[in-house]
Amino acid sequence: NGPFEVEVISSTDDYVALLKSMFDFPQIQKLLARKDFKMLFDGMNGVTGPYAKKLFLEELHAPESSVMRCVPLPDFGGEHPDPNLTYAAELVDKLNPAKNPNAPDFGAASDGDGDRNMVLGKGFFVTPNDSVAVIAAKATKAIPYFKKIGLKGVARSMPTAGALDNVAKKMNLECFVTPTGWKFFGNLMDAGRVQICGEESFGTGGDHVREKDGIFAVLAWLNILAYENQDASKPLVTVEQIVQDFWKEYGRNFFSRYDYEGVESDGANKMMDHLAKIQADMNAKKDAKGLMTIGDFPTKVKLAENFSYKDPVDGSVATNQGILFVFEDGSRIIFRLSGTGSAGATIRMYIEKYEGDASQHHLDAQVALKPFIDLALKTSKLQEFTGRTKPTVIT
Repeated sequence: NGPFEVEVISSTDDYVALLKSMFDFPQIQKLLARKDFKMLFDGMNGVTGPYAKKLFLEELHAPESSVMRCVPLPDFGGEHPDPNLTYAAELVDKLNPAKNPNAPDFGAASDGDGDRNMVLGKGFFVTPNDSVAVIAAKATKAIPYFKKIGLKGVARSMPTAGALDNVAKKMNLECFVTPTGWKFFGNLMDAGRVQICGEESFGTGGDHVREKDGIFAVLAWLNILAYENQDASKPLVTVEQIVQDFWKEYGRNFFSRYDYEGVESDGANKMMDHLAKIQADMNAKKDAKGLMTIGDFPTKVKLAENFSYKDPVDGSVATNQGILFVFEDGSRIIFRLSGTGSAGATIRMYIEKYEGDASQHHLDAQVALKPFIDLALKTSKLQEFTGRTKPTVIT
């Protein structure tokens, strides 16, 4: 009922100050000053635009041409602000040397509310699975924040490929596999159990905030690139080289996600019930080694279940988190269902295959995964239950 004051703050300034305390800005500036290095950040007309301009243009002195669509618009410019190969196609084309002779060496995008990200090299897509794993593998060497606080543990969502697990094993870190949803990571971060988290749906984060952070992931990659390119007299170490070197050391986890959006809920639920019955039948017919088979597929299955998770911090239990088939060689097929209301459901099918043979790392993911993709579609009878002959989006 009396006078009061309203303090107007700059969240941009606060956030930039935090990031400057975490990353080596002078080292990144040197990278951006190289004549053989160009970057392009796509704000997708979302909230990160002003942050990107402040960071990349003002603080890191990148040229104006280093950012695109960095003006926040209520309708995102009529586009879908989702940082993936489908909805960020303009950025992908600009990074493709076959379509753009002056393609930048590094590209990145963030979504409408800034929590997700996509990372690209020149003509090269970094999967979210590989992205978080590379960041974890390089963090304590390349990024000052993690040099200072160390790295005790990492976490990924269950559908996310196991590249991060390979890093954790080699670095002797705790590694947690959680249901989809950042709240599960939040508990682990609050307890000091993990410092880096990621999910295949383009979410990456550290424990500096209790949420995934697209700009954090972009700066992590820039800092890694700057660290790998400290000697300006040597040829540029590219995004693709960093990922390929990672595969040589840890192996490659081929991964793809098929999204079927707007599916009739009844058909989607029947398909999931069908898969649950298949799993029950498989578990009832385990061999002496505890292994199972799917039809005449040559690779045996070691686990067939509906994923559940007990939180190691508060003891809470999450059930029915996805139909999961794990094969003897570590390959996985996963089905998850979401949004089963009147607007229809979304079926997500995830396929993963681990490949340790470096001579096979160059394969296109769809080629490497084809036997498992075909098996998943045949076993689930997805087309029969839903009428869909192809997914809405393939990642």
